[in-house]
Amino acid sequence: MHPLKILVSSLILFISPTLLGQDNNAFNAADTAWILCCTALVLLMTLPGLALFYGGLVRSKNILSVLIQCFTIAAAMSLLWLAFGYSLAFGEGNALIGDFSQLMLANISVNSLSGTIPEALFALFQMTFAIITPTLIIGGFAERMRFTAMLLFSCLWLIAVYIPVTHWVWGGGWLATIGLYDFAGGTVVHITAGVAALIAALVLGPRKGFGQIALPPHNLTMTVTGAGLLWVGWYGFNGGSALAANGSAAMAMLVTHISAAAGVLTWLLIERIKYGKPSVLGGVTGMVAGLGTITPASGFVGPGGAVIIGISAGFVCFWCTLWIKQKVKIDDSLDVFPVHGVGGILGTLLAGVFSSPDLGIFSGLGFNTGAGISTMGGQVWAQFIGVVATLVYTAIVSYILLKAINLVSPLRVDEESEVIGLDISEHDERGYDLS
Repeated sequence: MHPLKILVSSLILFISPTLLGQDNNAFNAADTAWILCCTALVLLMTLPGLALFYGGLVRSKNILSVLIQCFTIAAAMSLLWLAFGYSLAFGEGNALIGDFSQLMLANISVNSLSGTIPEALFALFQMTFAIITPTLIIGGFAERMRFTAMLLFSCLWLIAVYIPVTHWVWGGGWLATIGLYDFAGGTVVHITAGVAALIAALVLGPRKGFGQIALPPHNLTMTVTGAGLLWVGWYGFNGGSALAANGSAAMAMLVTHISAAAGVLTWLLIERIKYGKPSVLGGVTGMVAGLGTITPASGFVGPGGAVIIGISAGFVCFWCTLWIKQKVKIDDSLDVFPVHGVGGILGTLLAGVFSSPDLGIFSGLGFNTGAGISTMGGQVWAQFIGVVATLVYTAIVSYILLKAINLVSPLRVDEESEVIGLDISEHDERGYDLS
């Protein structure tokens, strides 16, 4: 071989791992950079996204209580995830729970890998999911739960509900074994949070004046700001769940955006027909419904399927919201169950539909990864089992936790404190001082 060719070949072999972001241990710099960004985006969803979204929806006398709940849950869940949460969720263990091999992330070093990214990054990315899920629940008991009880419930709920369900679905547990499709958290995040919020609303009872007087949001500008941060952050939530900088991540981001857009317009259209005017609150709620519903299906749906899912989310979640509040008269303060819970159920089931090769001429609506069940009926049945198991388990355990905590520390503030507002009664501070 010519000496020049030998030199060029040697240079290519030397620099190609750097250019490709790979070494002999399968580390991929592009994947790592992408998941680093996604991790920050998912944390942005909670702080400040969800904090502002929820904060604007409550009355001004409770704004600080919501903000500090979001911040405190983020801190507490992070330390629990470090101590044993990650190990129990993603340790080998058995079909129901992981093991204690990664307590305090003791066996994770700078060079440890999870797939093509550092395991430390994977643990951090999953930590942000463990943060936002219990934070979603506070919308179900906003404006009436004591801070101490809230924190105790959040910690115990992470241990008893979120960690086991995460292991079932993403940690190699029994739902993964039966072939459940949940790309980014329809069961793990949205159904668990939605059901827990509904149970909390039932156990605590309605806010004073619910159904008798208006309990309007105090700052929709703040809510819309938070909603915008949620929309952007959801790119990391769903796109990052591919755990690589690849076509799956790009498609997940695309369908996430499309579903959110369809959810917004569907909700506004229904309001325009029913009430004569579309509302700002309706628009942002439809967005969240579209985002939550596409989440489990985002790795298995094409753009056409995303439009159908977004429209379905806007329609189904709208009517469920009215049914919960007006017919059943449950004060799920910030509509966590009808938006996240129902959206998670709907999206998980539709993932089984759009991932099926049985779609035939309509196969452009979704795509099959080859890792699931070959028939639509079989896949939808697996999805149904996942939905029912997650819903029933979450409801039972959440109810037991709330009742047990109430025996030790009262869940609800007294009537005088509720009238004054949690900002003053629980924290002795005001959200606004306009004097």
